[in-house]
Amino acid sequence: MRVKVCREGAGLGPLGPVPPDCRELRLGLPSAASRVDLQLKWIQLDTSSQAIFLEKKTKKKYPEETEKLYYRLHVQDSYQPKMSPADFLKLGPPVKQGDDTFEKDLPQTFLQRLMMLDYRARYIPVRQETSEVNCLQSFPESDSFNRDDSDLDALYSIGPDLDQSKQTHVHPMDVQMAVFHCSDSFLKQNMITKLSQCQYALPLLVPDPVSDDIECPLWAFRQITKTWKISEKKENSVPVTMKSMPICKAETPLVSFFRLGSLSLSKSQLMNTLINDRHSTFFHRNCAGSTKSRHLMDGVAEIAWYCPAGKPNDSFTDCIAFCNLHGDSQSELIKKQREILTEKSSVIVLLLPTLEKDENSRTVISSLLKSTIPLITLIADNDCGAVQWKPGKYKLGIKDKNPSDMSEELKRIIGKILSGPHTTFQLESLAEVSAIRLDENDSVCQKGKSAAMETVKMIEGMDVSTIKEKFLPCQGQLWHDWCRTNKELYHLKGHIEKEKEQKGKKLMELRQKQCDASCSELMKWFTKSLLDLLSKDKEYFLKWTQILIDGLSTDDLSSILQNYDETWSEVLDLKRKHDKSDLLKKKQVILEQLSKKLQSATFGLEHIFREMGQIYEAHKSQEKPTRGRQPDWVKYPELAADLMISGYPMELMDGDAGHVPLTWISSVLQEVIKKLGDQRVFVLSVLGVQSSGKSTMLNAMFGLQFAVSAGRCTKGAYMQLVKLSDQIKQDYKFDYLLVVDTEGLRALELAGNTTLHHDNELATFVVGLGNMTLINIFGENPADMQDVLQIVVQAIMRMKKIKLSPSCVFVHQNVTDIAAAEKNMDGKRRLQEKLDKMAQLAAKEEEVCDIECFSDVIAFDVQEDVKYFAQLWEGSPPMAPPNPGYSESVQELKNIILSKASKSPGIPLSHFSSKIQDLWKALMNEHFVFSFKNTQEIAAYRKLEVQYGNWTWTLRSEMLRIENHLHPRIEKGLLDKIENSYLIKEMNKTYEGAKRQMVSYFEEDRDKDMLVQWRGQFENKIKEFHDEHIREVKRKLDEVIQQKITCKQFDNKKTEFENKLLQKSKELAHQVKDVKEKEEKLKAQFNSVWSHWVDELTLDTKPIEDINLEEDQSAVLQVLGIEWSKIIESKDNRKYKNLSEKGHYNDYVTQENELNESCSALPHEEQEVIRSLINDVQQQSLKEIQSKPVAATGYTSTYLQEIAINFQEKVTEFEARKKYVLKKEFKVDLLLYIFDSARSWLLQSHKMYKEIHNANTYLNSKKNEYYTIFRSYCKGSSSVVVFGEMMCERLKISAAQAVIDQTAVDLAGEMRSNFPAFNGNRLNLEKHVLTSLAEKADFSKFKIYIKNPRKQVEAFIKEEVKKYIFTKHKDKAVKILTKNVDGIDTVIRQALFEATDEVNNHAGNIGKWVKVFSTTLNNKLTLDTIFCQNFRDINDFDFLKEKLEKSLEYINKEMNSLPLDKVMECRQTPDQILIDQLCNCCWERCPFCSAVCTNTLENHSPDKHNVPFHRPSGVEGWHTRGTVDLVIDFCTTLVRSDRRFYPSRDSKESVPYKLYHTAGEKYASWRITADESKLTYWKWFVCRFQKELEDFYDLKFQKGGEIPDEWRSYTREEAIRSLDEMYSL
Repeated sequence: MRVKVCREGAGLGPLGPVPPDCRELRLGLPSAASRVDLQLKWIQLDTSSQAIFLEKKTKKKYPEETEKLYYRLHVQDSYQPKMSPADFLKLGPPVKQGDDTFEKDLPQTFLQRLMMLDYRARYIPVRQETSEVNCLQSFPESDSFNRDDSDLDALYSIGPDLDQSKQTHVHPMDVQMAVFHCSDSFLKQNMITKLSQCQYALPLLVPDPVSDDIECPLWAFRQITKTWKISEKKENSVPVTMKSMPICKAETPLVSFFRLGSLSLSKSQLMNTLINDRHSTFFHRNCAGSTKSRHLMDGVAEIAWYCPAGKPNDSFTDCIAFCNLHGDSQSELIKKQREILTEKSSVIVLLLPTLEKDENSRTVISSLLKSTIPLITLIADNDCGAVQWKPGKYKLGIKDKNPSDMSEELKRIIGKILSGPHTTFQLESLAEVSAIRLDENDSVCQKGKSAAMETVKMIEGMDVSTIKEKFLPCQGQLWHDWCRTNKELYHLKGHIEKEKEQKGKKLMELRQKQCDASCSELMKWFTKSLLDLLSKDKEYFLKWTQILIDGLSTDDLSSILQNYDETWSEVLDLKRKHDKSDLLKKKQVILEQLSKKLQSATFGLEHIFREMGQIYEAHKSQEKPTRGRQPDWVKYPELAADLMISGYPMELMDGDAGHVPLTWISSVLQEVIKKLGDQRVFVLSVLGVQSSGKSTMLNAMFGLQFAVSAGRCTKGAYMQLVKLSDQIKQDYKFDYLLVVDTEGLRALELAGNTTLHHDNELATFVVGLGNMTLINIFGENPADMQDVLQIVVQAIMRMKKIKLSPSCVFVHQNVTDIAAAEKNMDGKRRLQEKLDKMAQLAAKEEEVCDIECFSDVIAFDVQEDVKYFAQLWEGSPPMAPPNPGYSESVQELKNIILSKASKSPGIPLSHFSSKIQDLWKALMNEHFVFSFKNTQEIAAYRKLEVQYGNWTWTLRSEMLRIENHLHPRIEKGLLDKIENSYLIKEMNKTYEGAKRQMVSYFEEDRDKDMLVQWRGQFENKIKEFHDEHIREVKRKLDEVIQQKITCKQFDNKKTEFENKLLQKSKELAHQVKDVKEKEEKLKAQFNSVWSHWVDELTLDTKPIEDINLEEDQSAVLQVLGIEWSKIIESKDNRKYKNLSEKGHYNDYVTQENELNESCSALPHEEQEVIRSLINDVQQQSLKEIQSKPVAATGYTSTYLQEIAINFQEKVTEFEARKKYVLKKEFKVDLLLYIFDSARSWLLQSHKMYKEIHNANTYLNSKKNEYYTIFRSYCKGSSSVVVFGEMMCERLKISAAQAVIDQTAVDLAGEMRSNFPAFNGNRLNLEKHVLTSLAEKADFSKFKIYIKNPRKQVEAFIKEEVKKYIFTKHKDKAVKILTKNVDGIDTVIRQALFEATDEVNNHAGNIGKWVKVFSTTLNNKLTLDTIFCQNFRDINDFDFLKEKLEKSLEYINKEMNSLPLDKVMECRQTPDQILIDQLCNCCWERCPFCSAVCTNTLENHSPDKHNVPFHRPSGVEGWHTRGTVDLVIDFCTTLVRSDRRFYPSRDSKESVPYKLYHTAGEKYASWRITADESKLTYWKWFVCRFQKELEDFYDLKFQKGGEIPDEWRSYTREEAIRSLDEMYSL
């Protein structure tokens, strides 16, 4: 982007001023930015910074040529904010290849390629910026060409008049140096490090383009470490010593090359032949892209090191630094550089064009000759051989010399000089040179350095292998012991709960010891510096700390490696000689000790961060409330989060302990989320064998900072965030790439089964974490490949089984001849065959039967998902540069990854954090698949259950409305048939709305990618719910219609009764009309005749008698052959009342002789079988009874006889399968229990029948109404008044019923929405039930809950509904009632208006008025028929309307004062509505502890049953076989232990709890995940009700079932709180 600003002063852009300047500036960011970005950077500077900036701008300017260069490259000048690594640690567009790069993009492309270790970054072809793209461009023609001239004359005449003004392209080294000048110190450091890895020379002395000051970028060299091997000739051997150290500290000879004047020979090219004749370490004139014009290289001194490989063909036997001073060394402009290098060099090589005396060169040559430093003079116009013409002074003619011979001669001379005494050079010594401006002297760098030095000062002089033990104790033995103990929790034996309690205490003790040891001075100072330093200071502090630590450990590590190498050589020699003496054993022991020492000597910044994590975890586990200032450890996660956001790798798995610090990782990621938001990330993980180049590949691909060194590169796993740049962000559904780098599989440090287990664990963890996993295969060794593939395929198989769907790409590194397409095809075919074979083996291992090939496990295309990589090095290290083919492969792989990632939504960081927890906890168990618990999936499913409840409630509410709308119409005889199609049509709008809500939820919720797996299931469930309730409403309404048909004859009688009653009332009133009687006397007179009227009217009607269930039950029992005495005894002791909740049934059973008589008590599983028989028979019988039309046709004792017959069949069938017999007492009690449960329904139904069909009952219900008519006639009231009073009485009854019905539905809806226990999912309801039980602490209620949970849940709902309506929210209930009264009042008034208006406008009579009035009310009220022939004289309808409206006020008053109890007596009570809604769920029970499945769906296959509230099995009555010892263990603990169980009473073989799912269908249908939750609730319960439980089951908590002491410390409050904790999981 170009920013045009005015020369005269500061320009003003949309966002503020920009600096004054005439030219256009290019903002040097890695991608095109906008003008707004530059202005934002400008206004972010404080006022003083802006002032300094402007002052500098006015004082100093670049040379004109430099300005032009910067303009062409579009880079910033030195006073703008510098480019930083953050600008490049972003995912941007693909790196441009070929000639696609414009000149303005050169800096960006150069840096991108350099970061990918592509040494061709220097050779980037440039595409000219022109609108005319034509490959066949025309060439210029000479104007002087004359066709008459001879060709020879024409040839000589062409040239001088051609256009010479065309601009040459930018010199490659100008691009490099321009980027260097415009980078901040950290980007310079990255850049220099990458140049070093590309085996390029590095800028050592750099003239400032403006001030001409000489700068040494020493800081930029700090990350470079060089490794070489020194070979020394000794007697009969050439021992090789390896050295590895930071290059800043290396003391090496320095050979400097100067040039005086111009030469035809390239000095840089000559130097390359000394270092690596196959690679242009120093850029020279013959390199591609070189031009005559260069602007930033003159005066630059570049340095490179030759590192020998310890081989015979090494050019030199030790490491040597070569320095190249660019430009003419006799120039005054580079005099300083020449003098500095002269002072520091061990050897100087001077290139001269001639030996002729020249005043300019004479001075330089004289000073060099006077110096004691050896000098080699190369003379261009002389062909003399090498001559030492003076001690330490050599000359060599190079005219017409073969470059190879010349190079060898020069090597020989330099080697000879350096074989004697010579000075050495160390980069750090340049800090002593006053003429140099050192980048490390900047105040911000010094501040970071001083803080780092204070930290490192504490460990100086110490043996590196003891540093961690002394200063980082929390990650040492204490942490390793904690990890081991934690893993032991998953392999418990013996007394499980006691052992678990002991290990829990041990874990807390270890954490306390960590807390006590966490105050080392090193950690105090380090964390204080992190907390106190500013952002930039902090960056320097961390870099310096790492640099200084590396510097300290280098010598020790080199020493250990040297000793290891020597000892290993001695061991090999002894083995070759077949020496079996003690010396070999002794050497092998020493070798093993050195190996351990080597491991403990590795010490870096990552270990300090690991210590921070352990300090945090230790204190967090012991967290106590603090007053005042927060302790520093609380801020550690925030510090780590800041570093992670800025691009630091963060340790995910501790490679030494082989454990993930879950608390620390979770807290760090939570802090990242706080700072960035819950961003979506695409997780890319990598897996492969040790030392296969995984970290190198990731670093090259994304510019990351994963540790790369010889030997064990990475231990454990590290994660690093990479942000997507704005240019490509719109193409992806995530915001960051999160890269997970891991240690290699098949580590040499581990052995045998440990390796296999560790590798399986790591592979499963890494594959599970990644949205995509790179499977890195190194070389072509079939054995190595097979091992890795087997581990990987098994890990992917596990992911498939737990519904995770990662993708994978195979990266085949270090493949020879990767260009051979045929060979690649063959390689892919062989890989496919291996994968298919591994898939079949893994399928057997994981017990999956439908896997034939790898693509059955994961979507995999061998053509697309396999990438071949060339070897990393182009030659043999240490001097080999990276292979350009490797960089191309990296870029291609990166494009493949991003292409696949563009189709993925990634996952939110919060989900990634949860996934880490879930995967690791499952991995702690031996059986990963059955232990994995996807927390985010569980949370998403629970939210879905709540939504499902809302959708079904919407449908249920509408169904209730439709039912309440149709019911009155059927009652009035207006409907005699209900069609399914009508109900579907009525429901359609609501049903379609619910479906739209469901679609919206599944497609728009943030967890939509997780929810998709349940979408089909829940769509089907909603449809089933809708269809089932349509059928249910139709069934209910059909029953009402059937009752109406049955009652038709009686309804006709009602008409006759009411006609006669009206006549009789009128006649009686006429008799006493003229007598002025008081009200009491009138009433007495009416009462005296009423009973005669009723008797007269019902003379030919048989009265319906009450039923006597007691007699009928006894008669049925006697028919079954049960003695009367047993019936009486059972009824008297009333044991049958709670038959299903009894603790045991031993008293009801007679065991057969072949059974062992000492086992008089039935095993627990048989007790539960009997309980199941009781519940099944009771439920089936009740269902059968309730199917009888008692309310329509009346009761008959035949119904009880049918139940008894079915009962007898069930019991006989049950006994036939068992080895024991049920006593008669059991049969009596079970039948009485069944009859007792049906009693209330039978009595209620018969009462309804009696009310509907009994003439006496009906007539007596009309007594008050006809007394009112009688009284009105007595007072001489007109027909209008009498009719009005009659209508008013009927409206009052009907309106009250309508108000009560609607209030019941509204109250249910209110509670469903706002009452906490009812407005969630099934689990939420369960939590509130358990809370209520704990608060009451009533064992009898607990007993019901344990043995018949549904009964207790229904009781809870009923109780809470009553409390809500009658006490807690009575005012709200009254408001709802009042609202419905007002609603009915409006309906009645509207009906009055319409009926009156109709008859007035159309001359209607009373019959028409009643018809219109009734029709208008038909949706809301049921109005009994009124016989209008008695009121034909009514014609003043306005008066009737006025009379009824006045009466309505009285009706409303009465309805408003209706007792709320009436709500609980209506057709559909609020509690029953809520029971239907909330209890229509799964009631399956855990096969171990009988905890109820908490899934909201009744049939939720294929999802298995599960519940977070498991409990000790002894709560249900489980006891150890052959003892009376109740089981105290939780099944969630047992399934991660090494204990076993017998699946049934008859089982001969036991099954490991870890494999419970193999014990049969009832076990396999459950998902019981091992967890570490405290489950305090049931621990409290067992202690609180120990005696009651022991009495109830006649068993004891003793021996193996003894209650741990820790349990007795829990309070009820803690128990209830644990329910909230469990619910939130």
